[in-house]
Amino acid sequence: MKKLLAGLLLSICCGLSSTGFAQTAQELLNDGKNTENVLSHGMGYDAKSWSRLSQINKSNVKRLVPIWNFSLANDMGELAQPTVYNGVMYVVNGNWTFAIDVATGRQIWRTPVNYDRAALRVTTGGAYLRGHATIYNGKLFRQNIDGHVAALDMKTGKELWKTKFGEWKESYGGIVQPMIANGVLISGMAGGDRTARGFIDGYDPETGKQLWRRWTIPAPGEPGSETWPNDTLPDAWKYGGGATWQPVTYDPELDLVFVGTGNAEPYNPKYRGGMDSLFAASVIAIRPKTGEMVWYYQFLPNDSFDYDATAENIVADIQVEGKPRKVLINVNKNGFVYVLDRTNGKVIAAHPFTNQNWAKYIDLKTGKPVLTDLLDRAIKGETIDLNPRLGTNASLSAYNQRTGMLYLNSWEIYRVMKFVDVKLVVGASYIGVDSSSKIPEITGYHVAMNPLTGKTAWKIPLRDFAVSAGTLGTDGGLLFTGKLTGEVIALDQDNGKQLWQFKTGSSVNAPPITYTHKGVQYVTVLSGRGGSNPSRSAGAVIPTGGSVWTFALMPD
Repeated sequence: MKKLLAGLLLSICCGLSSTGFAQTAQELLNDGKNTENVLSHGMGYDAKSWSRLSQINKSNVKRLVPIWNFSLANDMGELAQPTVYNGVMYVVNGNWTFAIDVATGRQIWRTPVNYDRAALRVTTGGAYLRGHATIYNGKLFRQNIDGHVAALDMKTGKELWKTKFGEWKESYGGIVQPMIANGVLISGMAGGDRTARGFIDGYDPETGKQLWRRWTIPAPGEPGSETWPNDTLPDAWKYGGGATWQPVTYDPELDLVFVGTGNAEPYNPKYRGGMDSLFAASVIAIRPKTGEMVWYYQFLPNDSFDYDATAENIVADIQVEGKPRKVLINVNKNGFVYVLDRTNGKVIAAHPFTNQNWAKYIDLKTGKPVLTDLLDRAIKGETIDLNPRLGTNASLSAYNQRTGMLYLNSWEIYRVMKFVDVKLVVGASYIGVDSSSKIPEITGYHVAMNPLTGKTAWKIPLRDFAVSAGTLGTDGGLLFTGKLTGEVIALDQDNGKQLWQFKTGSSVNAPPITYTHKGVQYVTVLSGRGGSNPSRSAGAVIPTGGSVWTFALMPD
């Protein structure tokens, strides 16, 4: 076997591509067409997490073997997606930035992240990053946990500029990778469950100069401020939540960036007057050049259940009642899959993908959920069982444009909760609820469903831990994802049956990618337990330790 692996490695070019490091805007627009590169989170601006590659398929996936493994010198978690460009793989985590030779796994450079270690208290999961290693015009962009966005030279790893976007002592942290849209670096922030007021920023990628800021919680007098109790609770909006802690998506044709916002703060609605609390738990569509908001849709007015709406918004074109529609597909933490018209934010369809008890249904005429009595009971002081606590855990879903099928990983965790009084301390926890979790025997599912009709094709139960890894679909009939117990796995798209697995040394809770190098297809994923929910679930039995795993087919 060693000889076969050595032969496979020798068949690949061991040197770096000489075609340069200046990745362009046109290449971003064409991401997915050139299979040698992977430039965007979710395999393209549309975040479909789908590849047309089929060299690795259902008939030969059992011959998939590791080609190289690379240590990331990190114990705080690997949640990001690698980027591949011209034979170089770029990897980011909370403590390092790496450039790696795709062919051999050899380190080209690595740059440490220098930050105030006290900032680790901003996120319960420590320093980690969601998204991808963002590159553009010779630069690699990243966030740092202590509230900075920075640019590095793609060729050397040298820091070129660093801009502070928030004060970590006031809850602002950097765990979400930025992205490039229409020449602007779009960058969000973390700070949920604390006192942060959410925003999304636009920067000049050449200099780091901030071009604009779009606050997700409106100040008095701004559009949406009428949904906050500015007269009776005049400071509520200042600490109202709406964090933007997951990557955004972009439609170049409409020139719209779609930004998901987090839950309102605190959960206890009495501190927000029980009002709708825009623009928390929403998706907002903005112009990348100016930050202008074109439309919004709020998934849950007066969100009191911690239902962040930060999950990726998949860009797709589908037929609805025989007519073409430009849509967004959102696999929401609240347990529903939504289909929205991405030109205006109107809801087209909404179906539950997991067990839930907070809403009877989503009213398509008003766009609002019709609630059960759960919230009223909680407001009256009852302890309630909320289902789900989280329907999905920040994991990319895969969408097949040709078949209309969506593949996702769901969680089955209940929240036992009771609203309580909370004191406002800037920078501290600010939730106003006592809660614990109930974990049933079935912890989650692999799910295949049609988001427009809600029809489920198959649903595979998980009995050890739910899945936090993203899902990658390919034209080879496969779905790649990973488990908190450390396995990278491949499922059959037709029925969800597991066809292949490989055990890594730690949890897999990152999105896999696939690409070609010199015409050979590869699959790469990061391993390394991290993030609040994976650590809470599997921390007692799964060790930390970050690494990159790259796989290819064993030769016949």
